Amino acid sequence: MTKKTNYMSSPVKEYTDLCQKADKLREKNAYKEAIPDYLNAILIKRDNAKSYYGLAICYKHMGNYSKAINYLEKAAKLDNSKYEIYFELGVCHLLDGIPCGAIKNFVQAIQINPENPDAILQLGISHELCEEYEMALMIYQKLIENSPEYIKAYDHKSSLLMKMERYKEASLVLNKLMKLAPDYHKAYAGIGICFDKLGKKSDAQRYYRKFLLNRPESSQASFVKTRMQKLKLQKTKSSVLSLV
Repeated sequence: MTKKTNYMSSPVKEYTDLCQKADKLREKNAYKEAIPDYLNAILIKRDNAKSYYGLAICYKHMGNYSKAINYLEKAAKLDNSKYEIYFELGVCHLLDGIPCGAIKNFVQAIQINPENPDAILQLGISHELCEEYEMALMIYQKLIENSPEYIKAYDHKSSLLMKMERYKEASLVLNKLMKLAPDYHKAYAGIGICFDKLGKKSDAQRYYRKFLLNRPESSQASFVKTRMQKLKLQKTKSSVLSLV
């Protein structure tokens, strides 16, 4: 009887203990084990966004994005001031293949914390996935202007320009990236591809070689090696034809 009285008289402590236990499990990547504690915490206290948020993150990491979105939306209704809730809502929409549904959540996250570049980048990615390329380019450029050392913005802008076959512009962005981060060797391959597409074969080979010198085990290395062999054969054929 005493135990029951203690339990009934301290629901706040019970809720807190369950949340703390669930949080620790989640931090250890024990997502499945954390879920029952979050659910029990919600049974005790249904008006706290923290437990809904923690539960949603568990479902996100388990690949159940629809459930994650559902619980994040409940968390947002209870507390609409948290950047993390809207950022994760946007991410879960992207992971669930609903990029256009992610946009409003990233916009909300940016309004709460306009200084964090991650939500701005994800907003650009969302527009890109919705095939709103010019909007995505504008967002990436604004991000570069406002956070000039944020490497991911250059990377995504150059990749999108290449997708749009705007290779000269892409190469200029990649050159800026290389000046900012000389060890970002992936850019060598990108510049090589741009020159390749622009018909500047010698320049392409030069950057391909730089890439292979620094990243010989990269997943892109096989493509670059194959492309260099084809360029070499083309050069050999051209030399032979010029002698005929």
